[in-house]
Amino acid sequence: MTVAQAVVEYLSKQYTVDSIGGQEFRERLIPGTFGIFGHGNVAGVGQALKQYQQLDPAIMPYYQGRNEQAQSHQAVGYARHTRRRQTFAISTSIGPGSSNLLTGAALATTNRLPVLLLPSDTFATRAADPVLQQLEQPYAYDITVNDAFRPLSKFFDRVSRPEQLFSAFHHGLRVLTDPAETGAVTISLPQDVQAEAFDVPEEFLAEREWRIRRPDADDEDIRRAAEAIRAAKRPLIIAGGGVLYAYASDELAKFVELTGIPVGNTQAGVGVLPWDHQFSLGAIGSTGTTAANAIAADADLIIGIGTRYEDFTTASRTAFQNPDVRFININVAAIDAYKHGTTLPIVADARKALVKLNAALGGYRVGADLEQQVADEKQRWDATVDEAFDTRFTPLPAQNEIIGAASRAMDAADVVICAAGSLPGDLHKMWRVRDPFGYHVEYAYSCMGYEIPGGLGVKRAALAEAARGGEQRDVVVMVGDGSYLMMHTELVTAVAERIKLIVVLIQNHGYASIGSLSESLGSQRFGTQYRALNEQQHSFDEGETLPVDLALNAESLGVKVVRIEPGEKVIAELEQAIRDAKAAPERGGPILIHVESDPLLDAPSSESWWDVPVSQVSHLESTKQAFKTYSDHKNRQRKLLG
Repeated sequence: MTVAQAVVEYLSKQYTVDSIGGQEFRERLIPGTFGIFGHGNVAGVGQALKQYQQLDPAIMPYYQGRNEQAQSHQAVGYARHTRRRQTFAISTSIGPGSSNLLTGAALATTNRLPVLLLPSDTFATRAADPVLQQLEQPYAYDITVNDAFRPLSKFFDRVSRPEQLFSAFHHGLRVLTDPAETGAVTISLPQDVQAEAFDVPEEFLAEREWRIRRPDADDEDIRRAAEAIRAAKRPLIIAGGGVLYAYASDELAKFVELTGIPVGNTQAGVGVLPWDHQFSLGAIGSTGTTAANAIAADADLIIGIGTRYEDFTTASRTAFQNPDVRFININVAAIDAYKHGTTLPIVADARKALVKLNAALGGYRVGADLEQQVADEKQRWDATVDEAFDTRFTPLPAQNEIIGAASRAMDAADVVICAAGSLPGDLHKMWRVRDPFGYHVEYAYSCMGYEIPGGLGVKRAALAEAARGGEQRDVVVMVGDGSYLMMHTELVTAVAERIKLIVVLIQNHGYASIGSLSESLGSQRFGTQYRALNEQQHSFDEGETLPVDLALNAESLGVKVVRIEPGEKVIAELEQAIRDAKAAPERGGPILIHVESDPLLDAPSSESWWDVPVSQVSHLESTKQAFKTYSDHKNRQRKLLG
C-alpha cells in the first residue's frame, strides 16, 4: 500500500469507547475526512480517498470545503457536539494550504477540542528542491511551514519515512482521545512519502478501540474537599465545559440540590443546568449576570469544576473579593486543577468526583441567608433580561431584542452558535438555555469567522445524532457582519450538501464589540466602523456607510435569504422568520435571515470588569479619563492564592 492508503484505511478502523454511568458507547473516531487538494496531496491522500470511495464510500467519506481554516472549525464544532468522542481529519496541500490551518489548530488546542490535521509537506528526499511553495531558511534547511504547528498543537510529528507512520499515528491518536491532553494533533506528510509504497502490517489496519480515560478522584482529596465545603459559609460552584464533556450535568444537579450551593457557569459551561433551575445563577465574570457576580464577590469557597479559569471567568481576577476565599478545583487536566495556587486540587473526571462528593456531604446544606440571596439575585437579573428582551427600539432594534426573538422562536433542543464580537458576551449573560447541547459559543479563542463553519460542524453532528434516533435539532448561527465577512464561504459547502443551517446575520456596519471597548478605553471607536475613506483625514470613522449588501452576497452563493426590513415590526417578523426556517425541509439547504441593528444600544451591564490596558499617558482627554477608571479596577485585582 502507499502511505496515504494506509493512513486512510487505518483511520477508518479507529473507535472511541466511553463508559458513562454503567452505559458503554462506541463511536467511530474519524467519521470522515475534509480536503482541499493541491500538488502536495492530490496524488497521495487524494488518490487514497478516491480509491476507497470506489471500493466502498462508507470506508472514509470525503467532504469538500472552501477554506482549510474553515474545515478545521467544522471538525471542532463536530467534536464539541459529540463531546470529544469524534472529530474529522483534514488533508491539505503544502505551503498556504497547510498554513491556512494554523488558526484552526490554535483554536482547537485552546478549546481543548480534538482535530486531526494532516498538512502535506515538501519532498522528504529533496529530489526536487526547492519545490513550489517551499519555505527556505538558510540557517536550518529542514524547517518547513509545517513547523509553525509545533507550538499550536498538542502533538506534532513528521512522517519522513513510511515506517514512522505507525508510531506517529499511534501516539497522535493517544493524545487526540485523551481528555486531559486533547487539542490539535498535527501529523505532517511529505508529498513524496504519501505516494511511496511499503508493506503494512495487518495489525496496523485492524480495528482499534481508544477508551476515553475518566480518572476517579482520590479518596483523600475528596475528604479534604468535603471538609472545606462543610466549613464554608458562602460557597459557589463555577461550572465549565468539563462538566458537559464528562456528562456530569445530572450529578451536578444532585449536588446542588443536596447542598444548596449555587452555580455560575463559564461560556463553555452554559447548559450544565437549565437557566431557570433554582440554583443556577447563569453566566459568571466579565460577561456574567449580576446574580452570579454578586454571589462571587463575597464567596469564601470557589468550587471550580471543569473550568480553565480564563480572565473573563474571573473578571480578570477581580470577581472574588472575600479576603479568605479558597479554591477547590476539579479538573481532568492537572494544569487547570492547580490554578490560582489552590491547595485543594482534584485531578479527576468531573462526574466521578461529584459522585464521591455527593456521598461524602450527606446532611450538609448552606445557610438559609445564602439561599435567599440567590433567589433574590436571580429574580433581579431575570427581570433585567425580560426588560432587555421586551423593550422596543425603532427603526433599528437593539441586539438584546434580536437575541430575545431567537430564544423564543427556537425549541429547547436547538443549538445556538456564536464566536466573536459583542454577541458572545450578550448571549452568555442572557441566553436562556434549556438543554445541555443547546449552546455552543467558541470563546476560548474568540475567533472571528468561526460561526458559520463551526455551526456547520455542529449541524453535521446533529444530523448524525438524529439518524441514530436521538434529538432532532435545528442549528441557528448568530453572527455579526464583521465576523460574517471573515469566513462566510462555507455557506457554499452547506448549499452543495443541502444542509439546513439557519444563519441570523446582524448587520451593524462595523465592529460593535471592539467599538464599545475602544470607547471605554478612551480610543473613541477608532477603526471599528465600516465607512468610506476620508482621504483628507485618512479616516474610516466618519465617512458614508459602505454600500455593501450582505443579503445579496448570500443569495449569490445559492443561499435562501429572508430580509427583515427596519421598522416597528422587526422583532415580530424576525421571530416568525426563524420559525419558518425551522419548518423548512431538513435537506433544503441553508437559510440566512438578514436583520439590521443599532450598535450603540448595549446589553445590560454585568457589573464586572475585564482587564485591557489603557495608555498611561495621552493627549486625548478621553484616554486620560479612561486610565483613571482603569487604575481603580486594577487596585481590586488579586493573586487569588488559596
